[in-house]
Amino acid sequence: MNSINIADYDYHLPEDRIAQYPVADRDGSKLLISSGTKINSDVFRNIYRYIPAGSLLVFNNTRVIRARLLFQKKSGAGIEILCLDPLNPASYELSFSSESPVDWRCMIGNLKKWKSGRLSLKYFYNREEHELHAERICNEEDAWRVRFSWDNSNLSFGDVIEASGHTPLPPYITRMDEEEDSARYQTVYSAVKGSVAAPTAGLHFTENVFMDLAGKGIKNANITLHVGAGTFQPVKTSDVSQHEMHSEHFFVTNDTIDELIENQSRIIAVGTTSVRTLESLYWLGVKATTDTKLPLGNLKIEQWEPYKNDPEISVSDSLNALKTIMKNNDINLLHASTKIIIVPGYKFRMIKGIITNFHQPRSTLLLLISAWTGKKWKQIYRYAFENGFRFLSYGDSSLLI
Repeated sequence: MNSINIADYDYHLPEDRIAQYPVADRDGSKLLISSGTKINSDVFRNIYRYIPAGSLLVFNNTRVIRARLLFQKKSGAGIEILCLDPLNPASYELSFSSESPVDWRCMIGNLKKWKSGRLSLKYFYNREEHELHAERICNEEDAWRVRFSWDNSNLSFGDVIEASGHTPLPPYITRMDEEEDSARYQTVYSAVKGSVAAPTAGLHFTENVFMDLAGKGIKNANITLHVGAGTFQPVKTSDVSQHEMHSEHFFVTNDTIDELIENQSRIIAVGTTSVRTLESLYWLGVKATTDTKLPLGNLKIEQWEPYKNDPEISVSDSLNALKTIMKNNDINLLHASTKIIIVPGYKFRMIKGIITNFHQPRSTLLLLISAWTGKKWKQIYRYAFENGFRFLSYGDSSLLI
């Protein structure tokens, strides 16, 4: 890993190529197709023409929460709180359904103006005014523990942030969120609340696209990975081995594992979050083949774990080992976390293709794309520039076979 210099994964991205708004029609975005040595382009609604019949598309069905809370002190100073993940209760589901105070790990903007005390934010729910309160408790890893309480015990925390929060648009979208963003910065198949960033490769899919894919015998499966703010964190060290990856929670059902086993040579990941989840799942299975009493309460993949050995364990053996552990513990939903970093030299186990947007320079996501395409990533991105593609979250898409 010491030979990977982040400067080799840089390119000039003019501001006018960063999409500030989505295109009018989700499936009307541009699509770049890279297969073998060829690169061409089309409109996203025609993606079914380029995906091999019988493929299994794996989607991240996470749902973006209105995680950006804008408080104002009596002095007039603005304090921005970005909710990252729940601490108490630690379960996303329990936290969102809680009608009593909850603790979350948060990032805080303008922290120096919030020395102590409780912040209050007025909001409306069913036309009635209420107040949300925030107290900074202590440091929590690289963020802060914040306790939220509110003045109506009939409302859940999910109700409260839906009414009081803002859509957490990425920092390179240099405008305030608008009403349209609450729908467009969300996939049409989003289901499980928890992300502070959208799995943007999925933003282009529509019901018509799904119908065309089904007509070609292309199947779907879902995983859930709650995307954290760390996805936007650039690699700040020249030596990639010194970069610290963020941790993200993911969930996979027994039914999805069955689909992956049955279609293991035909899997196409929709988005880099699906790639990271699928590859992490393989490495969890590797652990399960050697430890049948794997502690289900703390399943995780560390950043460089996959690079420490090259096990001769098939995808089937890996996933079946996970199924055995789930059966022995009578669970249908596997919950784990991952810090996996996928860089050039990584050996992919699970996927045969990726659908993805165009990523920031010097980012771990661009490293992942390079790991998949090799040095061809430069040719792909050059083609995108020369053919008017739009970049980043609200930008255009690519299919990399």
